[in-house]
Amino acid sequence: MILRDLLRDADAWLLRGDWEIEISGIASDSRKVRPGMAFFCLCGFRHDGNQFARKAVENGAVAVITQARDSTELMAENVTLVGVKDARIALAMASAAFYGNPARELITIGVTGTKGKTTCTYLIKSILENAGQRVGLIGTNEVIIGREHLKTENTTPDAILLHDYMRRMVSAGGNVVVMEVSSQAIKLHRTDGIRFDYGIFTNLSPDHVAPGEHEEFQEYLAGKRQRFRQCKVGIVNADDAYVDKITEGRTCILETYGMSPDAMLRAQDVTRMIVNDRPGSRFQVTGLMDFEAKLPMPGRFSIYNALAAISLCRHFRVRESDVQRSLLSASVAGRIECARSQDGWYVLIDYAHNPAALASLLEALREYRPGRLICVFGCGGDRPVMRRVQMGRISGKLADLTIITDDNPRSEDPAVIREQIAEGVLETEGEYRIIPGRREAIRYALSIAQSGDLIVLAGKGHETYQEIQGKRIPMDERKMIREILEETCHTQT
Repeated sequence: MILRDLLRDADAWLLRGDWEIEISGIASDSRKVRPGMAFFCLCGFRHDGNQFARKAVENGAVAVITQARDSTELMAENVTLVGVKDARIALAMASAAFYGNPARELITIGVTGTKGKTTCTYLIKSILENAGQRVGLIGTNEVIIGREHLKTENTTPDAILLHDYMRRMVSAGGNVVVMEVSSQAIKLHRTDGIRFDYGIFTNLSPDHVAPGEHEEFQEYLAGKRQRFRQCKVGIVNADDAYVDKITEGRTCILETYGMSPDAMLRAQDVTRMIVNDRPGSRFQVTGLMDFEAKLPMPGRFSIYNALAAISLCRHFRVRESDVQRSLLSASVAGRIECARSQDGWYVLIDYAHNPAALASLLEALREYRPGRLICVFGCGGDRPVMRRVQMGRISGKLADLTIITDDNPRSEDPAVIREQIAEGVLETEGEYRIIPGRREAIRYALSIAQSGDLIVLAGKGHETYQEIQGKRIPMDERKMIREILEETCHTQT
């Protein structure tokens, strides 16, 4: 592709060189640069991409795109240099152009919100595929292209990968893409240039206000609000406290879902029950559609996620029977996933790794009046200390027994993290145990399980590793549960 065409939709100007040079690829990581590529100098949280420009040229970059004011001193004169107002926005526009604007060949669905994004995307994919659509998915757990499942590093990939994935979806015969759009992705302009056909808002809470994420809640809120200036139809949770602020200044058609009377699509007559041998619920969908639904996931937040998916799929003229069948078989890895039910007790795995998510999860499970609610969790290292105290306090109040163990300690001492969690539990006088090593903590929880108990393994969810001192150590809780129960069975025999 010619450089001029690559940057046609970007706010760019030529500083030195030739607009007509051929570009074989694009990169923002100098280590990934190959001969003939264009290199974008991005300013990150820890590094300034301009510092790696010379390395990119050594690796074969023929053009460098930068927003640095002193950029004319960066390179030798035989390298084309382009100035831009914002390198991240320019990268998003260039990525779309380089891959032939694949988003224009797909029906695009973006799901944003603090919680529920992953579950919503999988529910939407399931319902639409039951109705005959060919759906690709991009999110926290994975990227799905046809029958191919790819691991991901970020909830929303960088712009280059994002458009690469969508081009591959088109090539595989896909006609719909549903993706999680994180607040970080919005802040870093990864989805700039994509005019989403549908934008979904699940809920909002101040859980991502921290160093390296969002400096203040207003910035976080503004990012979410931006989504409804970049879509044609907005589908929002009418019951969320921030819905009016989120939709302020919107340019899209707006639809609402919820449990309040003024929501356009509503859930009524909710009944908690066991569905497919796991905690779930039955409810009546009313308003824009009218049918009874059963969902094998507990909690009001699960019903909200289902309503968001139903609201979206209604636009595809999906039959009610397809919706009912998809919801009845719903299961998302690491999202209130029923890993085992045995002798009348259940083990649930969930990604709840912050105070709001843990509170929502435990409050939902308390509604099922378990014999005991046992919560096994730790907290991530290199994250705010107050989050650990808060999560300890929440579990101490809502769980009958809290088992404090390890999550991803990263560079911190796991013993220190465990003690900080315990400080929060102590404020509540709740019963707790501290058990180093996640495997041993799970082993203990399973050994004391009785009929009617609900055991929750919180924090890891879909992750199959622990991050310790810069290394990812394999650790899959599902496999761990099976092994522990098999060992117990052999011992008893």
